[in-house]
Amino acid sequence: MRMRTRKLIGTVVMLAFIGFYVLFAMVVAEGRITDAPKPLQTLGYIVLGLAWVLPLLPLIRWMAKPDKV
Repeated sequence: MRMRTRKLIGTVVMLAFIGFYVLFAMVVAEGRITDAPKPLQTLGYIVLGLAWVLPLLPLIRWMAKPDKV
């Protein structure tokens, strides 16, 4: 598969994942984090804000693979 095709597929998958993750993060933030103490809230928002990156790293690596000649 060419890099251009991988990037197109990866972009669509990434946008779909982020759309679902945003909804998940909002549910978690509204349901659990608002009742916690302020330092724990801050930590929770930081974790939720950065946690989407880890599942997407393999996809990003796959998208960046060079074409086989």
